[in-house]
Amino acid sequence: MKIPELLAPAGNMEKAIVAMEYGADAIYLAGKAFGMRAKAGNFSQEELQEVLALAHVRGVMVYVTVNIFAHNDEIDLLPAYLEELEALGVDGIIVADVGVFSLARRHAPNTPVHLSTQANTVNYQAARFWGDVGFSRLVLARELTREEIARVRQETNVELEVFVHGAMCVAYSGRCLLSNVLTGRDANRGECAQSCRWRYAVVEETRPGEYMPIEEDEGGTHIFNSKDLRLLEYIPDLVQAGVDSLKIEGRMKSAYYVATVVRAYRQALDLYAQDPENYQLPMELLEELDKVSHRPYWSGFFVPTGAGIHRPTGSYIRSYDVVGVVEGYDDQRGEAVVGVRNRLPVGSEVEIMQPRGPITTAVVSRLTRVEPEEELEEAHANFKVRIPMEKVRPLSMLRMKAE
Repeated sequence: MKIPELLAPAGNMEKAIVAMEYGADAIYLAGKAFGMRAKAGNFSQEELQEVLALAHVRGVMVYVTVNIFAHNDEIDLLPAYLEELEALGVDGIIVADVGVFSLARRHAPNTPVHLSTQANTVNYQAARFWGDVGFSRLVLARELTREEIARVRQETNVELEVFVHGAMCVAYSGRCLLSNVLTGRDANRGECAQSCRWRYAVVEETRPGEYMPIEEDEGGTHIFNSKDLRLLEYIPDLVQAGVDSLKIEGRMKSAYYVATVVRAYRQALDLYAQDPENYQLPMELLEELDKVSHRPYWSGFFVPTGAGIHRPTGSYIRSYDVVGVVEGYDDQRGEAVVGVRNRLPVGSEVEIMQPRGPITTAVVSRLTRVEPEEELEEAHANFKVRIPMEKVRPLSMLRMKAE
């Protein structure tokens, strides 16, 4: 039995480090150009070099997305960038465009190339073809059932990667034109305006300004607004199907989101590996996934269970706020040094989520600002404070129920 790699998003350096500390086997990220998340922090050449060094010391793989559908002016810039990625020693390059693939084979010949989900691989004949031409891994389309994934696995030898958690798109494997048509921001070149989350109504041409909701309710009509994917309940199915990598979506999400989701999937995978025959998913792991900002969950096309559109609202559900991240621990004082992210008053009860450790609770009995040193009744975002508590690991997350 092979336990799949757990692959986490890394929109910037903080998220990359958090993903590794909370249990990711691999991370995926982008340079400053050619990736499908132009608004993420992304990585300069120096930052790429730094994150590769940090990851490889931990035995974590780093895959770089070069997955835009490149136009002519971008194609001309790619050879030098691909040569740079190979020189840096990245563990894989993710591409969607066959022109980019052909350049990658010439200019980064020793670097494995992964086929992006946006190539829409939905059958084993396509999988065989992509493997034969030189792809080492295929990120399968999100539109496949578990039975279809298992069939592709039986018929091919190439590695298979499957999205298991995060935002979904109403367009086929994310290849959407809505944003480009409505705003001029091309989703296929990393600039999606998320037009599918907007509220829509019908207007009759002889009655300008008279909006007729397609479905009457107080929240409007969000006819393109997809629910979020969650396959935590299907870890045994994914393992038994022979999937090589479980991919979490979310390079634009927060470090807290990355930590919480990676931790839940890491624990589930480890529990299954320990005793597959008697494995049962702890319900608290599902509850953990409810504590991050998300839209209603569904199992996507993996196990089709009704409609995946959430019409009442395009907004996220957010029941908890992260209020601080532990930056260090002072053993002599018995205090954690915390970078504050949201309003934190004295007397607050917080949950503390540690990397790979248990979740505990504590009451904030005292807040001491680090610089200038002063006692506080309340701390705010960007303050650095000391809080008395039992010893906790760096990058532990403090959270409270949202007000």
